[in-house]
This record gives sequence, C-alpha cells and structure tokens, in this order.
Amino acid sequence: MRVKLLIIIAIIVFPFSACTKKVDSKEQSSINPNAHRVQVEEVIQVSGYTYLRVKEGEKEHWLATTPKDVKSGDIVYFLNGMEMKNFESKELKRKFDTILFIDELSSQPIAAPAPAQNGMGMMSPGNQAKPQKPILEKLNISVKPAYGGVSIAQLYSNSNSYSNKDVIVKGQVVKVNNGIMQRNWVHIQDGTGTQNDFDLTVTTNENVNVGDIVTFQGKVNLNQDFGYGYAYPVLLADAVKK
Repeated sequence: MRVKLLIIIAIIVFPFSACTKKVDSKEQSSINPNAHRVQVEEVIQVSGYTYLRVKEGEKEHWLATTPKDVKSGDIVYFLNGMEMKNFESKELKRKFDTILFIDELSSQPIAAPAPAQNGMGMMSPGNQAKPQKPILEKLNISVKPAYGGVSIAQLYSNSNSYSNKDVIVKGQVVKVNNGIMQRNWVHIQDGTGTQNDFDLTVTTNENVNVGDIVTFQGKVNLNQDFGYGYAYPVLLADAVKK
C-alpha cells in the first residue's frame, strides 16, 4: 500500500515539475543575454545623477544614470553603457577610476531584443542592427594654434606627455552632439595631424556651432573607449572656452 501511494505521488508530481521547468526555460529565453544583473551596495544621489556601487558576482562597479529611486540591497538590471576612466565628479568632488554611464536601469529582467527581419519578413537572428562607428573626414581647414596652446598634431604626437594635464587647443568646430551625459561633445580640427589623428573630441558645457573657430582649455584624457566604435585615444575633457 505504501509503495502504491509513493507511485501515485510520483505520477502527480512529475508532470507538475516538468511543466514548471518548461515555463522557466521559456522565461529564460526571453531575457536579454547581454543584460547585467547586479545588487546595489551603495547609492549616492546628486542633482543630475544617481551613482551606484553595485556588485556583480565577486566584482564591484560604479554606475551612473539619470536620477532613479534605488536603495541599497535592490537587484537591478542594465545593458552595457559608456565607460569613463578617471572620471571626476565636480559635484561630489570625487574621482572614479572607472565608471559606467548607463541610459536604462530596470528593476525587472530586460527582455531579449526581437530578431531582425530580412526582406522576406523572415527572422534573421544573426543579422541584427549594430551601432555604426562614426565616420570623420579631414576637412580643408587651417587654424593657427592659440597663444600658449598646441596644435592637434602636437597633442596626438606627444599625447603621453600631455596626459592628465590642462592644454589649450584652437580649431574649427566640425561636429557637435549636445546633451549627452549632461555635456556637449564637440569635434574640432585645425588642419594639422595625420590621416588618422586629425580630429579632436572635446567634452564641454559650452555651446558652440559647426563652423565656429573656438579655443578650448581642458584636461587631456587618453584611451577613452565607450564601445560601439566610440574610442578616443585623446580626449579633451571638461573644457572651457578661452
């Protein structure tokens, strides 16, 4: 009788377990495999950002995002963002060796992206759109260095000697992206430099327009890589107009 009872229980429990496993597997397949699941260890709220010290496995990271209602102990999810090395927060009066700026922070697992479709409307999982590396063209520009400043060619050719130092650079604005991570990203050229090292990216709170001749003073940061092709061997950070 006892054996029969165990067999009956096994018959009832096994289909239930199999069904539960099938649901979990389906849910797992709907989660974005590139998403990070982290536990919040520390929260710092400032006027424009929420800074988070998080733990992912055995590693700890610092994240920054737009203001969020997050508490220590929360589990949150995010996708890859833009890494900033030697980032200094003026509001916190603190420098981070490395910090990741992210656009989206979720309290729920992030769904997997829908597969791209080909021209016939069929799914093409291996053919999803990817961000494109920005294309820059060396323009016919001739701008002399400012008094006490350096040319873009000098900055690139002697970048190690300028690392973490304030320099003055004058050039013509060829591209502007405003309001990214609460700052403006400005590309300038002065006509110098090689075919690969002719364009200088400047981060600033100043407002400029394409075509302006500007003189910036800022700190030189080297080897800043934000992913998706946005890599800068030389970056003039937190610059002001002179």
